[in-house]
This record gives sequence, C-alpha cells and structure tokens, in this order.
Amino acid sequence: MANEEEFRQAEVYDADSIKALKGLEAVRKRPGMYIGSTDTRGLHHLVYEVVDNSIDEVMAGFATRIDVIVNSDGSISVIDDGRGIPTGVPKGETKSAMELCLTDLHAGGKFDQNAYKVSGGLHGVGVSVVNALSSWMVATVKREGKIHRQSYKCGIPDGPIEIIGETDESGTAITFLPDKTMFETVIFDFDILQNRFRNQAFLNTKVTICFEDQRVGKKETYHYDGGVGAFVKFLNRTKTPIHPEPILIKGVKAFTDLKGKSVEVDVDIAMQYTDGYNESVDSFVNTVSTPDGGTHLTGYRIALTKTLNEYGKANNILKDITLEGSDTREGLTAIISIRMPDPQFESQTKEKLGSSVAQNAVASVVSEQLKTFLEENPSVAQVILKKAMSAFQGREAAKKARDATRRKSLLESTTLPGKLADCSEKDPSKCEIFIVEGESAGGSAKMGRDRTFQAILPIRGKILNVEKTRQDKLLDHDEIRNLTIAIGGGIGKDFDISKVRYNKIVIMTDADVDGAHIATLLLTLFYRQMKPLVEQGYVYLAMPPLYRVYKGKTQKYAYNDEEMAKAVAEIGQGANVSRYKGLGEMNPSQLWDTTMDPEQRMMKRIEIADAMLADQLFSTLMGDDVEPRREFIIEHANEVVNLDV
Repeated sequence: MANEEEFRQAEVYDADSIKALKGLEAVRKRPGMYIGSTDTRGLHHLVYEVVDNSIDEVMAGFATRIDVIVNSDGSISVIDDGRGIPTGVPKGETKSAMELCLTDLHAGGKFDQNAYKVSGGLHGVGVSVVNALSSWMVATVKREGKIHRQSYKCGIPDGPIEIIGETDESGTAITFLPDKTMFETVIFDFDILQNRFRNQAFLNTKVTICFEDQRVGKKETYHYDGGVGAFVKFLNRTKTPIHPEPILIKGVKAFTDLKGKSVEVDVDIAMQYTDGYNESVDSFVNTVSTPDGGTHLTGYRIALTKTLNEYGKANNILKDITLEGSDTREGLTAIISIRMPDPQFESQTKEKLGSSVAQNAVASVVSEQLKTFLEENPSVAQVILKKAMSAFQGREAAKKARDATRRKSLLESTTLPGKLADCSEKDPSKCEIFIVEGESAGGSAKMGRDRTFQAILPIRGKILNVEKTRQDKLLDHDEIRNLTIAIGGGIGKDFDISKVRYNKIVIMTDADVDGAHIATLLLTLFYRQMKPLVEQGYVYLAMPPLYRVYKGKTQKYAYNDEEMAKAVAEIGQGANVSRYKGLGEMNPSQLWDTTMDPEQRMMKRIEIADAMLADQLFSTLMGDDVEPRREFIIEHANEVVNLDV
C-alpha cells in the first residue's frame, strides 16, 4: 500500500509543480540551450561570447586591440580598449547597466542600432551566460575616468560595483573560470582558440589580437591588412592554386525586410581555386563564423553556379554541358563575409543564418561582380571553367562507376567482403566494427572479440590518400571498396548514414609511426568521403597499451612512459617490462582485456571541434606541400596530438 500511495503522490500536478527559475538559474539547469553543448565546443563557446563583444567594439570603431590570456590557473582574461560597459543605472532599473549586462538574460546594448550598427552579439545573453557557467568572474571597466570592478560567483554578484582607481583609458576586462561541474572538460585548447582569433583578425583589418597561453608559454599576435583576400591565401598555403590571386568581390545592397524596413547588407568575398578536389568554403556574419552556413552561403552558391554556366555558354566553352553546384566548387577555397544589422540566426550559438535578405544581397553582388571579373580576365575564366568541366567529367565517371558497381551487386547487395568477420547482432546502435591493419592483428582480434556485437575487418597496408584522389578512382581500390561495402552507407555525395551497419567504427592500428599514418589515411577517407560518420560521432580510435608490466601473476598495462614507470614502482623489485611493437604481439585475451573490452578499454571519439581547423589539418597532413607538413610535425613532435578534430 505504501508504494501505491507514493505513486499517487508522484502523479500530483498542481500549482506547486510549476517551478520558475530565477535569474541565471535556467542557464545552469539547461546550459546546452545557450551554448550548444557542455563538451569542448561549449567550453570554447564561452570565450567566443566574450571576445565577440570586444569585436563588436572594433566594428563600431571604438576598439583596436584585444588581449586574450589563458592564465596559469586555467581561467581566461579578455581585455579590450573599447568604450567600456556603461556603469550608470538605466531608467526604470535599480542596478547598474554593467550588472544588468553580466547577470540578466536579454540585457544588452544591441537590441537597436543606436549603440551598434552591426554586431556579433545580438541576443543579450552572451556574457551573462558565461557568468552563470563560471565558478567565478571578475569584470573591470575603465570608463569616464574611473576604474570599476565587480566580482561574481556562479553568476551572482559578491557585492556592488566598486571604484578601485582612476584612469584616462577606456575598455573592458573580463576574467572567468569555467565551472568544472558544468562541463565535461575545462581545459582550453590552444589550437582551437588560436584559429578563432586569427580568423577574426583576417575579418577585421583594424584590430590587433594578442593571444597568450601562460600554461605553455606561447604568445602570438594577429593583425592582417589584406582582409578576406589574405585569409584565402592563408588557407591555401598548403594547397596549389590554379590562378595566382584570389578573386575579390565586394558590394553593398539595400533590401526591404519583412517588417518593411530598409536593410543594408555589406558583402565581402574572396575566392581562389586549387588543383585539389575538396571544397573549402567558410561563411561569417558580422565576423561570427556560421559553420552550418545559411542564407548568405546559399546565395553565393546559387550565383556562382549560375554565373559560371552563363559565361561558359555565352563564350562557347561549355557547349552542351551544364555544370552542377559541386562541379563549380571542386577545389574552391572561399571566404563569405557579410555585415548586416539584426541578422536572424537559428540559435544562440549562431551557427546558421536565417535572414532572407542576405541570400538576395549575396547572390546579387556575386552575379554582377563575378561576371565582370570573368569578362575582364578571360585567361583565369578559362582555367576555372576547365577545372569545373574536369569535375563534371569526374562526377559522371564516378556515377557510372557506382552504377556499374551496383549492377555487380557489390555495394547494395547482402554480399559482404570475404575478409570481414561480421557480428551476429543486426541493430546498428549495438554494433561496432574494428578496422585492423595486418593479418596477424586481425587474427588476434577475431579470436578475442565478442562475436555478438563486434565485427573485424582486416586491411592490408596503407589505403589510398583520398586527399589527392578524385572520387571516381576510389572504388577501384580494393581496401576502400571493402571498407565502403562493410560500413554500408555508400561514399561521397551519395553517402547515407541511415544505411550504416555499425554505430561505432573503431580504427585499431599499431602505436607507431606507420600505425599513425594508416589511422590518418582512414580518418581522411571518413572526413572527406563519409563526413556524417564523424559529425555523428561514429568514428573512434582504439588506444592499445604500449607496455605490459608484470611479476608472477600480477600485471599492469601502461599507455605511455609515465604510466609504465608508475606501474614498475607499484609492482616493485623484480618487475618485468614488455613493450608491444604491434597489435599482432598480443594474444587474443590480452587484446580483449586492453583494447576491446567495453568495460576496460580506452577509446578516443573523433569530433569536429572546429570545421575550418579540421580542414586545414587534413590539407596539411595529406596534401602535396611538404614544408607545412614538416613544420607541423616539428611543432608537435613532443606532444600527444589531440585527434578530436
């Protein structure tokens, strides 16, 4: 009876069931609603929110320098020389504008175009969300001859604003320490932050951004006079352009929005084709990256395809060929940057633009100016159209190859590669496949696995480098064809993640240089030709141990030299150390215990923390240019490279 009474009480739904979260409680209760996630992406988004406010001061013409410091205690400081957050008390309010901005959701100076004509921070929730998700924050404002200071814990002020000195300078300094109870990790990644600040310096030629990481003793300064053109050159530094200079497209278009208000959209684009096969087009709104694109990117793509087709036919270059969008973007590197008042994003994290006027503005500017450029530069036009026609022919050849392969029942039938040891479970969400290099390691993995849910696919040697290969050649390669059939989702633009047969795809290679190379080749294949696998978090790296430390029946496994030394010390005198040169040296039970048993193993899930950085990384490691690859290897030779790209 007691259980029935408890059940009835639990079902009560009355006025007392309704909870109103006060102040910033909602942010701490549901942080993902405000910063997208609580993993490494959400952590770094905190920094972006604060820095974007400083960038807004730059775009408004009031700031020229931003200092970002990762302090030795793991906190972050962002300092600018802008106007400083207002410290007076607004009409109708009981607390200062500074405290409102830092503690109230939807409080800010960007809801009209009086203080900021264009801005990246729009919703008035940015820095207050950072405050809510930080163990502590300190805000220091230099304004109107005074230095104002207020500190907070988990978004709650420690006390009123203090005046701590006098100054003839202006600006805002925000220092915060992310709350480790809110995030999966609170360790900032130097490369991710570096890439973000460098990009913003390219997009804002008047700013100097100084980035210092006190944890590792690094300090860099970013300032670029060349704008988006210099940005594209930087992105193509590991590639081979097919025309010498980026094409620059600039213009301002005025449109009437849905409310009948005139809206000016400032369009700034640079584009340059390379001899590669991958598209690298990145878009920004008010200098904020929009990794999921949106209306501005759609307008660019439509205008690019239309203009190249019209020019090609008018000049008898294309004749009976009509290019598709993918043909006109093969090997293209482009930066699409627009500035506009009150852009409409699809979420607080501003990853996709929804403003319809942006599409029309970008399409109009690109159509006009690209047409003029092609007419005035016929030699460059010929090179670009030749590249696009080659892409068209490659696409047609790939389609024929896929059709022929399907007719042979190699991709869509139930016939799986002979080397695949499949699992008995048919639910993809419960299945995992280990891609193992070498017959010896493959044999151990097959004998050591749990046949219920673990499949094993051995591969022989190093697969084709897809960074340098057009898609129509990929299915001619046995190992890539076997991988494609085993995984089940297809390849390239036809890839369908709903048809994938395993929700965990584990790369398991030896812990040496050759193993790292093979893993990188496989990651390049997945990222370039099966990208949804990476985006959905299906791809993992197995982490086999380097050492076995044992004495008698006691044994410990170690994954690096430090762990090995610790294991030797724990086991004591007489401890033996065995270093594994490869997976094939492990017997099936050892491979299961260390690398395959879900209860004990360690794996790295591959994530795209920064799409632009990931694209640059693959181009550097797998492209034709040797020098950038050499520089990267030298820089990271003594580090454990973070593969959560």
